[in-house]
Amino acid sequence: MAHDHAPPETGGRLALVIALNVIITVAEVIGGLLSGSLSLISDALHNFSDGIAIVIAWVAIRLNARARTDRHTFGLKRAEVLAATINAGTLVAISIYLFVEAWQRFQTPEPISGGIMVTVALVGLVANVLGTVLLKRGAAGSMNLRAAYLHLLSDAISSVGVILGGLAIWLWGITWIDPLLTVLIGIYVLKESVAILWEAMESILLAAPHGMDLQEVREAITKTDGVAGIHHTHLWQVSEHDIHFEAHIELPDQPLGKTEDLRLTIANMLHDRFDIEHTTLQLEVAGGQCPSNSLA
Repeated sequence: MAHDHAPPETGGRLALVIALNVIITVAEVIGGLLSGSLSLISDALHNFSDGIAIVIAWVAIRLNARARTDRHTFGLKRAEVLAATINAGTLVAISIYLFVEAWQRFQTPEPISGGIMVTVALVGLVANVLGTVLLKRGAAGSMNLRAAYLHLLSDAISSVGVILGGLAIWLWGITWIDPLLTVLIGIYVLKESVAILWEAMESILLAAPHGMDLQEVREAITKTDGVAGIHHTHLWQVSEHDIHFEAHIELPDQPLGKTEDLRLTIANMLHDRFDIEHTTLQLEVAGGQCPSNSLA
């Protein structure tokens, strides 16, 4: 698990992406009203949510960089997880709205101007592609930025669909393709959003990091020379790249000064093998009385 945090220039890139989204949203709302295209207006609403999502992402990055205090002893690292939750939750709501609107259009078709659809969707496609390029590098190492990146990527994909739909309407008068595209866009957005929500909620609920096996961590510690047993183990994430582990380590009876090398050995092993940054190890005499003598 890598520790590739968002690069320092991300703030400037986010500002540029926000400006692009404002342009897209205004253009698509006007174009959707003029053409009568639901898929174009739905794409505009999606782009508007993108702008909000990116503002939230920028605020979360700023909060994440703040130092720890006596009140917030972990800092504000969870801000990025919270931002990802808000962003993905917003997209779920938008997807449901699009399904309802598309169903109404299937029942009551309306005349649509394919030419305007294609022209405006092309503008949206160019702007969204630029936005995804600007955020791609930061998205690789941040759940928060990945949520914003997926906002833009899904918009770029939907813009392609709107262009193809506009051509079909323009050339052959197939108006039912407009609500169909709206449903397809909604399904894609819903799928990606639920995946981000699940990952974010697991972090909020202090689940073990995805892809890490707590039993494997326990076994690695018990195989360390000098360790007699282990209990009271906990593995969780404060933020996407900040993994914590705590445990009670049982040792043969010995002077405290002789245990420091073993503690460092275990901590270094956990860092190198499992990418665990923060370890809290309570060393105990094997067979001693511990009020939390369990694997939990």
